[in-house]
Amino acid sequence: MKIICIARNYAAHAEELDRQVGGGTPCPPEPAWFLKPDTALLRNNDPFYIPAFSQEVHYECELVVRINRVGKGIAERFAHRYYDQVGLGIDFTARDLQRQAIAEGLPWERCKAFDRSAALSPQFVSLQELGGDVQSLHFTLEVNGQTRQRGDTSGMLFSVDRIIASVSQYMTLRMGDLLYTGTPAGVEPVRPGDNLRAVLEGRELLNFDIR
Repeated sequence: MKIICIARNYAAHAEELDRQVGGGTPCPPEPAWFLKPDTALLRNNDPFYIPAFSQEVHYECELVVRINRVGKGIAERFAHRYYDQVGLGIDFTARDLQRQAIAEGLPWERCKAFDRSAALSPQFVSLQELGGDVQSLHFTLEVNGQTRQRGDTSGMLFSVDRIIASVSQYMTLRMGDLLYTGTPAGVEPVRPGDNLRAVLEGRELLNFDIR
């Protein structure tokens, strides 16, 4: 099982990230992605423990698409056949380490792939139940009861189908792979005692604490 994360897929966040860390193109010409290992998964609304190696861990709430069949070199027009359920996730990012990596031209694994850095909703929802259109979904992230992020998948720079087509040119997608599709603007650091709650189309999918 692979965790495939899309970077800079909402224009406002791409600009926000460029202000925070620099070193990127606000609107990339092609989907940019990176991987997290399965040890990064944080399941069942378990608490997230801020790691000792970072002083600035940010939340990034994202729509998560679960791949339901094996595919390689998938044409964009057929990509919709490879998923039928979605959930929500949080891509926790050690922003201070990311800033250092970008400045030094180094890979991002230390800031993105650490243990329990990929929170995943316990439930996934069928697209049919949500109206059938993955590019017409709304989600929010609340921190301590205040809305900090609002996502609308119609605002993605690269659609889910485009992402699947692009990634599958380089690697085989397998059943159970998770596609974290990018985060909207509003990312901020987490602090011990925070509560994170994420809602997709009125359905609470994540609700856990920071420690």
